[in-house]
Amino acid sequence: MKSILKAVTVAALAFTASTVFAQGWSVKVGVNQLTPKVTSGDMSAPSVPGTKSDVGADTQPIVALGYQYDDNIAVELDLGLPYKHKLYGAGAIAGVGQIGTVEALPPTIFGKYLFLEAQSTLRPFAGLGLTYAAFQKETGSGKLTALTNPGGPGTTFKVDPAFGVALQLGGIYNINEQWFADVSVTKSYLKTTTKFSTGQTIDMKLDPVALAIAVGYKF
Repeated sequence: MKSILKAVTVAALAFTASTVFAQGWSVKVGVNQLTPKVTSGDMSAPSVPGTKSDVGADTQPIVALGYQYDDNIAVELDLGLPYKHKLYGAGAIAGVGQIGTVEALPPTIFGKYLFLEAQSTLRPFAGLGLTYAAFQKETGSGKLTALTNPGGPGTTFKVDPAFGVALQLGGIYNINEQWFADVSVTKSYLKTTTKFSTGQTIDMKLDPVALAIAVGYKF
């Protein structure tokens, strides 16, 4: 009986030590390149048939707050400065160049699964998340006005906010018990509608790919 109790006690202590090691908060900072992979619909009439739009990439600093529940399960909230995207003509108006700019704020919360042992130096992970993309400071160029309202006042526009699913793959390099570095690739699925002051609309799948690298600290 004593040997059984001893074995149970040792196992319980080992489990507790493992749990204490795995659980805890973390914060990380880094940079993220966000590249929309746009599928554009046609602008509604009146417009040149086949008028589409495209969105350029941008890179900004990011910060993320995470909590690890156990050796393998964690959650993370990714935040950052607004991404400043240039908008371009595409389709029938591909040659007109830049037609506007917009800022995007896409905070994302992830549930993550970390592979291998908690003490491993290198740990791959996979994540499933939810992105909320908000847009601000939409600004049209003279070229946009010439296309949508020639001779009239400047064309303005608004981009509807959007929710979307995000898939993530990456890896963590544990420098020591507190410091780590990680790299990740995230694919988000976002669909939105742009509404112009001249009455036209255009639907777009943004579906951005994000490449991030960061350094973090565990508490």
